[in-house]
Formats: sequence, structure tokens, C-alpha cells
Amino acid sequence: MITFILNNKTIRTPEHSGMTLLDFVRYEQRLTGTKIGCREGDCGACTVLVGSLENDSIKYQSITSCISPLGNAHGKHIVTIEGTNLQNKLTIAQEAMKTNYATQCGFCTPGFVVALTGFALSNSEKNYNNALDAISGNICRCTGYKAIEKAAYQVVKSLEKHKDFNSFSWLIENGFVPKYFNDIPKRLKALEAKDINQPRGKYISGGTDLYVQQADHLADNSVHLIAEKDYLKGIKIEHDSCTIGTNSTVSDLWNHTEINSYFPNLKKHLKLVSSEQIRNMASFGGNLANASPIGDMTIFFLALNSDIIITNEHEEERVLPLKNFYQGYKTYDLKEGELLKAIRFKLPTSHSFFNFEKVCKRTHLDIASVNSAIHIYSENNLILEAHVSLGGVAAIPKYLHETSTFLKGKKLSSETILKASDLLQNEISPISDVRGTSDYKRLLGRQLFFAHFTELFPKQFTLNDFVQHA
Repeated sequence: MITFILNNKTIRTPEHSGMTLLDFVRYEQRLTGTKIGCREGDCGACTVLVGSLENDSIKYQSITSCISPLGNAHGKHIVTIEGTNLQNKLTIAQEAMKTNYATQCGFCTPGFVVALTGFALSNSEKNYNNALDAISGNICRCTGYKAIEKAAYQVVKSLEKHKDFNSFSWLIENGFVPKYFNDIPKRLKALEAKDINQPRGKYISGGTDLYVQQADHLADNSVHLIAEKDYLKGIKIEHDSCTIGTNSTVSDLWNHTEINSYFPNLKKHLKLVSSEQIRNMASFGGNLANASPIGDMTIFFLALNSDIIITNEHEEERVLPLKNFYQGYKTYDLKEGELLKAIRFKLPTSHSFFNFEKVCKRTHLDIASVNSAIHIYSENNLILEAHVSLGGVAAIPKYLHETSTFLKGKKLSSETILKASDLLQNEISPISDVRGTSDYKRLLGRQLFFAHFTELFPKQFTLNDFVQHA
């Protein structure tokens, strides 16, 4: 029995775990403020909040309910637009949208209001940039986005005096959320939601890729939900390495203070990955197992020369370099009954440099035309080690073996980089598709490779160093 709290109501339902949360909310509970838009997680019209109990406090995140399995709501607090309403007056987020004329047809408005409410409930710093990140997964087709940005700014100004991020009292007193939010932690504890008995079926964590492709099929067939499996969670730093459970999300990485200290530009890089709603949902394991040739985090982890830890139903483990995992288009070295358990890589040192680049047709919620990452160890102007990855240029996420090997032991100079760029072109085989022609992708691959060096070593290289070659 799937058990959770929906707004202020306790739900116990025998419905199929694989149906979407959106369909349950709209068709079983008749809460139609949560809209059906793209059914691909791209428009944000179906945004809801998910509250998860962590020790004695509750953490809220926004997700797109159209690609989230109902079973993942088990033991959680789900908040739709109806669950944010106050009696006889508008909430701060609703009032901000109204005051700034940030709505016309109103179809997208509930998603924006829920996302801004989630921002108010979050532990993130209450600044304007974070507010814009919170609504990065929401699209409006009529108002023009500036009015909505002004509404977000008004919410930020209303939050300026809020310092106690672990208490709902201030938010309730100041009109951000209704009173019942105060009781949710206690009510979630009382639920005692045990693990759902699940039949054998397709493994699903966040579901953000599978539900775009197979939502109807998954709603009717057995699924095995693994998003809450503790042995697949967590980020651990031990000695000089980092191990990330495959259930971890981009948001987990984003919010990890110690990881950010090793990667000073981490949030800048991760901002290129989808939107906040999807970053809150999508698992690293799903990104790797999706085997997309342009998977952002796959390219990220390839450049870190990561290993993957694979487990099976007998808890037997094996370790494999990620660069050897992919065998062909959408095929990889994973046997029947095996599951990706963790990703492990060496942490950057004072002599190492990491960068991630991506080109796509819009800033958020878009797959890359080409993406690339690099990790270089350099000392005294000598490249001691290099790992380069490139996406969108082959049938698999491409680790550039020959280019990486060539760079090792070479002087860090424009001549070295230009020779490596020529070698790079021999390693890739892009095809023409809706993301661009093969020639365009070759051009992007070269330019992103140059961009790594101008970004990491701005005093040593500029684009002018590579113009003649271009």
C-alpha cells in the first residue's frame, strides 16, 4: 500500500506504483490545478513539491510530477498548488505573480507558484539568482518572462528577514505557506511507511528518462523502484577519493559543501544540466545507464576518469572503469540482475584543473548538441596527466583515449593543444541529426576543446592563439 501525505490529507492507495504522480493527483484526487503540459518534464506546468523527512526536519524539493512514479511518493509529503493555499487571502508567491501581472492565460501559473514556494521552503540562500534557478524548469508562453522574474524578485525581498531555515513558523506567520505545514514532520513520522512489496520489474530511480519514453507502459507493468534504497545513496569523501551512490542527484552534488571546495566552478558547470526540478529527481545511475551519447553527467564523470561499482542480487561487486563501460549505441557491460551501485573518482589536487562545457539550443532543459569535459594535472607547465571526454560526436559518450594519451607528458602550449585538436578530430565520428550537422559538431568539438584551455589558463591562452587553426 502506497502511503503518503498529499497536501493536508493522508493517502493510502493500492494504485500501481508505476503510474505517474501527475495522473494520480489529477484523476484519482481531482486536484486539477496541477496541469498536464508536455509530459516530458520540460514545461513545469505539473510542478509539485516533495517533502522528505531527514532526522527531525523535513526537506522540500520541486519535481515535475508528469515523469515521477507514484511509488516514489511513498512516505513523503506531496504538495500541489491547492496545498499552498491560505484561507481568504493569497500567499506571498501568489500575490507576487498577481502584483507584477505575471500571468495571462494562467495555465503555467500554478507551476511557477509551487516552484517559488519551494524556493521559500528550501535551505538555499535567498537571493535573486537562486530564485531564478528555482523557476528554471518552468515555461510560460504568453506573458513574457520579465514579469515573472519581477515576481521572483518580490518573493526574494519578502524573504530577506527570514534567517531560520529549519522552522516553518516564520513562513507561516508571514503568509508563505498554510498552518498545517507545522504538523507535517510529526505526521510523516507517525505514518511509519514501510518498504513497498515490489515484484520483479524494470529498475527505476528518478524515472526522468524512462517516463519520457515509456510512461504508459510503466503504468501497466511491473516496476522495481530503487530511489529510496539506502545502499545506493550518499556521497562519501575518504582520503583522496570521492564515492557517489548512484541514487544521488545533481542537486545532492550541488549542495555538497566539501565537493564544492574541490570544484570551485561546480555550480557553474551543473547549472548547464537541465533545470532545478530535474536536477532534484534524476539519478546519476539513470544518467549512466541511459547511455545517451550526450549525457551531461556521463561526460562529466568520464573526464574524472571514474570507476563504477556494479553489484548484483547476491551482493557481489565488481569495479569497472567508466570509459570501458559503453560497448555501442545504448549498449554497455551490465549483466542480467546487475545494478550500478556507485561512482568513484580521485579528487582534484592543487595541481589539477577541471572544466565542463556544453552547447545547446536553449539554456535550460535541453540536451546538448555537443558537450565536453577535461581534467588536467599540470605542474611547471608540463601536463602530467589528462582526461578528455566529448559527447554528441559518437554512438557512445566518448572518452578520447588517443587525445588524452597524447597530452600526457607534453608541454602546456598552444602548439600541443593544436596538435591534440587534430588528433581529437580523428577520434570522433559525429552524424547529422536535429542537433546539427556532422561538420557543425566537429566544429563545436574543436571549439569546446580550445575553450577548456582558455577557461582554465586565461593568462596563458586566448582564443586568438587558436584562430588561425580554426
